[in-house]
Amino acid sequence: MSNEQSPDPQAPAEAKTPVPDLRVGVVGIGWAGQQHLKAYSALDGVSIVSVAGMEQDLRDSLQAEYAIPNALAGWEDMLEHGGLDAVSVAVPTFLHAPIAIAALERGLHVLSEKPIARNAAEGQAMVDAARKAGRVLDVAFNHRRRGDIRALKDVIDGGGLGRPYYAKASWLRRAGIPTLGSWFTNPELAGGGPLADIGVHVLDFALYLLGEPKVVAVSAATHAELGPQGRGGGSRFSAHATSHAFDVEDFATALLRLEGGATLLVEASWAAYRETDDQLDFTVYGTDGGAELRVHGAPFPPVGRLRVFADKDGESADYLPPVLPGRAHDAVVEDFVTAVRGGANVWANHDGSLALYRAQVIDACYQSAREQREVRL
Repeated sequence: MSNEQSPDPQAPAEAKTPVPDLRVGVVGIGWAGQQHLKAYSALDGVSIVSVAGMEQDLRDSLQAEYAIPNALAGWEDMLEHGGLDAVSVAVPTFLHAPIAIAALERGLHVLSEKPIARNAAEGQAMVDAARKAGRVLDVAFNHRRRGDIRALKDVIDGGGLGRPYYAKASWLRRAGIPTLGSWFTNPELAGGGPLADIGVHVLDFALYLLGEPKVVAVSAATHAELGPQGRGGGSRFSAHATSHAFDVEDFATALLRLEGGATLLVEASWAAYRETDDQLDFTVYGTDGGAELRVHGAPFPPVGRLRVFADKDGESADYLPPVLPGRAHDAVVEDFVTAVRGGANVWANHDGSLALYRAQVIDACYQSAREQREVRL
């Protein structure tokens, strides 16, 4: 017979210390900032207490939609106002470093949009600030959260392809310059053209799929053929056209030599004479199989066409793996919040260094293109 006493049903329940809400702010109210707001609003224990953006009508609309107490025009006002635990940074690239560093110096956790910064030097300053502050610095790489990418990752990690020795990854647009004359076409504001904008996504999910091999050397070329002529502008983008000249590339290609001998070809275009729909691709050849992922109309279809090529007993055994839709920014924001709630031991593993490495590779690609030679990392 047990000596334990049954709980008294009349006794009051043991009091639990309530976990305070995580108080977040979002800087930037364009498409990306709106994804962050939507994702935060869906999480229990998270309160959106502040939003900052220049467009007053849109800012007011988002404040009302998400019942946000404070809506401010400037990011400096948001940080000065205080009352935050974490902040999302979803603004033009040249502002990532100053906002993130200022927030980290105030002891806030930071989730920044990609790329981490205009270049690796700025990215390094952000990582240094995160390490000094002992706070989380995450960067939003939402395309690695696609369901088809995750399914292919399972195939590769499960050994289904053997040892991958060649891969090709791209994101190609026909008319996808994010508004001619906007900040996107000014290298001082954006850090580069499609290689820095969408190529960094391609580089991220390709290295992720291949198991994060070190990049040994890059040989890259960039072209600016359509943008400078006023061609290739995308009407679906929300960036404001101003007077910025087209001073970045509109197409980039880079061959990456990877540790262990594998090679990876990365392509990114805002404008090229090709089929109308945007396309996101990943092809990999391994010693025991291969795979192709095609996403027509990228990035919006939740699931692309994923095929795996294999042999069994000398016969073709190709198949289509089951793929579920991914969660994109919802997963990015959820993981950020989980890391923030994980405590100091977890924070040290979220210092932005993965995104910094992508910036270092992108910098090497631009150097290779300028100097027309292979650049070793």
